[in-house]
Amino acid sequence: MDLDKSIQTRHSVRKFSNKKPDWRNIIECMDAMRYAPMAGNNFTLKFILIDDEEKIRKIAEAAQQQFIAETKFVVVVCSDMSRTKNLYKENAEKWTRQQAGAAIQNFLLKIEEFKLSTCWIGHFVEGMIKKELKIPENIDVEAIFPIGYEFQKSKTRNAKIDLDRILYFNSYGNSKMKSPKG
Repeated sequence: MDLDKSIQTRHSVRKFSNKKPDWRNIIECMDAMRYAPMAGNNFTLKFILIDDEEKIRKIAEAAQQQFIAETKFVVVVCSDMSRTKNLYKENAEKWTRQQAGAAIQNFLLKIEEFKLSTCWIGHFVEGMIKKELKIPENIDVEAIFPIGYEFQKSKTRNAKIDLDRILYFNSYGNSKMKSPKG
């Protein structure tokens, strides 16, 4: 699939069909996360692929979003900040979050390529997720992704905001690019 098309058509899905995706395709999508930039080439992410219906139901409860329970698979993305903290001290948390975001975007684009659907879930009770999945206390849960096929294809979305409303040149608020002198 064309990258521009993937970026422009990707959207969050909260209503899934009963069709079960091939778990191998999901793993291939997860593999794309390994190619994201990492501070000092220190890979901090861990992934959990869940197909256990009871665990998925409990994850839906922890996120207070019932639609998650209707999917056949959930991917949980975690970070181990310990090595990054040793290397970069006070910047570790910020850089670990940036790394997670970059990796997740790779994953989302690959999901689109496989014609799968998901919704990036960032609201959840982390302690409940950790308990259910036996995630160690020092590991952070970054996000949850219910995976499936969209129940009914939605219309292609338009750009969320005009670029000229969010693009500045040389300083914040400067909306004009100046011609080079000379």
